[in-house]
Amino acid sequence: MTDASTCETATDLAERLIACPSVTPAQGLVFDELEAMLVPLGFEIDRFVRGEAPDGPVENMLAVRPGPAGSRHFAFAGHLDVVPPGEGWTSAPFAPERRGDLLYGRGAVDMKGSIASMVAALGQVPADAGTISFIITGDEEGPAVYGTRALIDRMRERDLAPDLCLVGEPTSVNRLGDMVKIGRRGSVNIWLEVEGVQGHVAYPHNADNPIPRLVAMLAELDALVLDEGTDWFQASNLEITDLEVGNPAHNVIPALAKARISIRFNDMHTGAELGAKVSEIAARHGGRAIPVISGESFLTPPGAFSAMITEAIRAETGIEPELSTSGGTSDARFLKDVCPVIEFGLCNATMHKRDEAVAMADLEALARIYARVAQAALRS
Repeated sequence: MTDASTCETATDLAERLIACPSVTPAQGLVFDELEAMLVPLGFEIDRFVRGEAPDGPVENMLAVRPGPAGSRHFAFAGHLDVVPPGEGWTSAPFAPERRGDLLYGRGAVDMKGSIASMVAALGQVPADAGTISFIITGDEEGPAVYGTRALIDRMRERDLAPDLCLVGEPTSVNRLGDMVKIGRRGSVNIWLEVEGVQGHVAYPHNADNPIPRLVAMLAELDALVLDEGTDWFQASNLEITDLEVGNPAHNVIPALAKARISIRFNDMHTGAELGAKVSEIAARHGGRAIPVISGESFLTPPGAFSAMITEAIRAETGIEPELSTSGGTSDARFLKDVCPVIEFGLCNATMHKRDEAVAMADLEALARIYARVAQAALRS
């Protein structure tokens, strides 16, 4: 672990973070490295571990650089954990390597590169401009039970609420700055079960086959049109993601049939409402539904905050970003309960892939964009 230096670039900092293996849930070394970067910059570090198996333990960091009394508070948020690298990499996934214009390594895009750009941005934000915090979890890629939600609890305990929060997820598509996420659809996964009575296939009157009832239930669910979308959200969609009977015998009617569906929904619905709707349909077919809500939809309406980010992107890249709610979920779904939150980060083409890589020029440009956003947020 080395001391942070004011001459280090965003690329240098990204290399240091990538070099710390941190498959979810991340703990220890990668947090040590980030702490070593932030302490010399005036940050007070609060690291803590929450949870037990199977969804924990998870390490989190709340780092704060206090500004003058009464000044505004701007937060950067993100995660240090990464998905497993898998096989077939050209170079070792946790041995960052510069090849041509690119920096390779797991987490280069999602999202150690963004966190490195956040740290690099601080050199352009005077300490007396206001309070800046880093809300960093070691579990966003996994269950996310003891990650950002635990950080929010910690912030409430300390009466520490940002005015605005920027999450550094990789939102750009073809060029850095072409897309900013101002909201996300919600997510609910629902497990379905239909019980029957096991028996011999030659004597069906002595059994009760649950499969036809499950198939009829799934057909009704698959035919649902939840909505047609809204001004800012695409239509909600319901997908069948698993079907299980697990019957090893060809001449036995099974006693149980299971399935799972996943619904991504816009702000016309809530997870509880959709869970109740599916439960009602399941009951009509003699089954039951077990909903698990991963997060509700949210929208940070276009306004002053999105304008700050748009202006910063335009100034550094010349691009006019698209404001979008597309894609999956992120920890912004939790942070939106604390303050207005928007997501913006690197190009996402290689995230979660082997040979994940980021353009080094993008890391440096992102640091400049982040600095502009932080300065504008603290002035507003």
